[in-house]
Order: sequence, then structure tokens, then C-alpha cells
Amino acid sequence: MLFLVAALMLMGIVLGAVAHVPVPVTLLATAAIACWLLVFALRERSGRHSRRLHRGEGSS
Repeated sequence: MLFLVAALMLMGIVLGAVAHVPVPVTLLATAAIACWLLVFALRERSGRHSRRLHRGEGSS
């Protein structure tokens, strides 16, 4: 419960900061975060795939 309260407070602070930042800066930060999440997702997917192949569970 405490974690949820802290996360909501942090989200409020971040959203409050975004409201005072110019739109191009907000869009640039959004693009950077989206790229970071995409790279993370691709690394996780490839890591799971390679771990599965090392354990012999892959079908190919």
C-alpha cells in the first residue's frame, strides 16, 4: 500500500512538471522513454528466447 501511495505521488510530481515544460521538450522526453521501453522489451524477448533454447525447450 505504501508503494502505491509513493508511486501515485511520484506520478503527480512528474505530471505536474510536464504541465510546465514546453510541448517540444515533452514530446522529446516521450520519444526517449518510448525508445528505452522498446529496447528493454526487445532485450527481454531475445533473452527469454535464448534462455529457452539453452535449456532445450525451443522447437527449432
